[in-house]
Amino acid sequence: MSHKKTMLISLCVAIVFFSCGTKKKLANAMTEIDQLKAQNAQLSNTVNDLKNQVSDLTARNNSITAEYNQYKARCQESERKLQAVRELLQEQYNTLQLVEKKIEEALADFRDKGVDVYYKDGLVYVRIAESLLYKSGSAKLGDPGKTALGDLASVLNDYPKLKVIVLGNTDDVMFKKGSDNWTLSTERANGVIRILRDDYKVDPTRLTAAGKGKYNPIADNTTEEGRAKNRRTDIILNPDLERIWLSVQQ
Repeated sequence: MSHKKTMLISLCVAIVFFSCGTKKKLANAMTEIDQLKAQNAQLSNTVNDLKNQVSDLTARNNSITAEYNQYKARCQESERKLQAVRELLQEQYNTLQLVEKKIEEALADFRDKGVDVYYKDGLVYVRIAESLLYKSGSAKLGDPGKTALGDLASVLNDYPKLKVIVLGNTDDVMFKKGSDNWTLSTERANGVIRILRDDYKVDPTRLTAAGKGKYNPIADNTTEEGRAKNRRTDIILNPDLERIWLSVQQ
């Protein structure tokens, strides 16, 4: 075999081997590419899922943030109202303390005649014994009682926002046969109201009259001393609760 023929055969054999090796590498490469494409598609799906989750979480976060801001605003508004009520209650307390002091000064001459002025549970009480206002069993006011009510009215007219409740009380002894102590206590309260309204020009829209008869004792009705304490008229001064209520509603 000649040298040229041998070279040609060797070249053909090399080409055949080279061609087989290239096809195998190409097939491996194509397989790897397909695998990479599958992985890329899976990663793309994962990325899209994560994007959707981020979008959902962002929407939820925005919703929660909006709810929180609304809640915070409501809390701030509630705190503002609460602070306003606190300030108003403190103002009312200061006013009632001042009113109590002024009434004590105005009625100082009647202190030893059955008048007691005190503050309790947000109210000012003016307690007047029967002996200063009325004769026993009567609803007609005497002159000393009218004078005391005039001194009281001078203070009431300086504080037109205060509400006034006049509460009549008796002991448990029927003052005459067939009488009704409850009626007597109510008539006495009405009498005080009329004097305040007609003689001393206290605004009647501020005034309320009521009678409790024997059902509101402060002492033992089995003793004369106790019964004397129970025969009384309580004049109760209330703060401007409507103003407080309106401040809450605003």
